[in-house]
Amino acid sequence: MFIRPWDAALDEAEWRTWIAEGHDFGLLSVNGPPGSPPAAVPTHFAVEPGHLLIHLARPNPVWRAIESDPHVLFTVFGDYAFVPGPWRARPGTPPADGVPTSYYTAVQFTCRAHVVDDPEGKAELLRRQMAHFQPDGDHAPVTADGPPYGRMLSGIRGLRLEVTCVRAKFTYDDHKPVEHRAAVAGHLAERGQGLDGPAARQQRRRLDRVGRWKS
Repeated sequence: MFIRPWDAALDEAEWRTWIAEGHDFGLLSVNGPPGSPPAAVPTHFAVEPGHLLIHLARPNPVWRAIESDPHVLFTVFGDYAFVPGPWRARPGTPPADGVPTSYYTAVQFTCRAHVVDDPEGKAELLRRQMAHFQPDGDHAPVTADGPPYGRMLSGIRGLRLEVTCVRAKFTYDDHKPVEHRAAVAGHLAERGQGLDGPAARQQRRRLDRVGRWKS
C-alpha cells in the first residue's frame, strides 16, 4: 500500500481507535500455492493483543494456500468516498479542470497465520469473537462438547493471525489548505451518499494537520 507522508496515520492510537470504532470486517489475502493465483477471503475478525482472530469453513480453499505459505495480509478499509473534480479545482480555475480523487481509510496488517484445529482451541477462539460481537452474552455457551456449537466445530478451522507489521493510511487531501478540505467535507455532508458522512468526519477530524504540507 503506497502511503504519501500526508496520508500516514498521525500515530498508532489513530488507527487503533479507528479499528475499535467498529471496523471489524476485512479481506484476508494469501499467496496461492505455486501455479495458483492468490486467495482473498472477506471475513469478520476480532482483536486480541498482537493477533487478529478469524474462523472459516473447513472446505474453504484458502487453507491450502495458508499451509503453503503462512505469511498473509489482512486489509480493513472504510470511510471512503469519490470526490469529483469540480470540488478540487484550484481557486480561479474552471471547475471542470479539477482532478477527481478517492478518500478512504485503510489499515493493513502483515501477519503470520497460525491454524487452530483442536476443538477446545476453536471453542476458545469463538468465545473471544463472541465477546466482541455479542458482548451482552445473548448466546448459548460456546463449549467444545455441548450444543449448539460443539457439534459444529468440526466444520470450521480457526486462525490466529500474529501481527508483525501494521501500515495505516488516511487519505483525505491533508496536503491541501484547510479551507479547501473544509469545503470538500461540506460537499460530502451535503451529498450524503454511501459513506460520504463518515468520510467527511474523518476529513474534519484531521484538519489540524494544516501547515505541515504545502499543495
